[in-house]
Amino acid sequence: MSFTLIQRLRNKIKIDNSSTIEIDKSVKIVGCRILIRGKKSHLVMKSGTRLRNMTIEIIGDNCSVTIGKNCMIGDGCYLSVKEGTHLVIGDECGLSRNIKLMTSDGHPIFKDGKRINEAKDIVLGSHIWIADNVTILKGCIIGDGSVVGINSTVTKDVPSASITVGNPAQVVQENIEWRDKF
Repeated sequence: MSFTLIQRLRNKIKIDNSSTIEIDKSVKIVGCRILIRGKKSHLVMKSGTRLRNMTIEIIGDNCSVTIGKNCMIGDGCYLSVKEGTHLVIGDECGLSRNIKLMTSDGHPIFKDGKRINEAKDIVLGSHIWIADNVTILKGCIIGDGSVVGINSTVTKDVPSASITVGNPAQVVQENIEWRDKF
């Protein structure tokens, strides 16, 4: 399924013809900007997902964004996938406000003629909570059931069932569980 007429009217959507879109009919998208530019790129949004006033930017060939079931992505979030990389968000994840996930630095950097900042995938497991103003950089994997604290910058992998905070983010608690209701 592609975007419905209502989704197209309520959002700014620009997609190249060679890209594929798979959006479950239950997905709610309001006030979002979605740009897909490149060949054979993919956007997948599974059932129950809600996106509000955020941006998805897929630029380059063979890139993809997959958002799992029952995810909530809030105001001001920015998902950027470039240079043939992939961003995967597992089921039941909550991304609060102003979250940035970027698989690329945006500009190549060279040393002795060799590129030193290759783009890399980002993978978020299932049932993850990411608080306001968090940045998750290329190459990071965040394990199932984890929490990333407010204003953190994640530069390396986060183990499952942990709390990570700071800039750069560090694990401060392990073997935790969190609930979205008291």
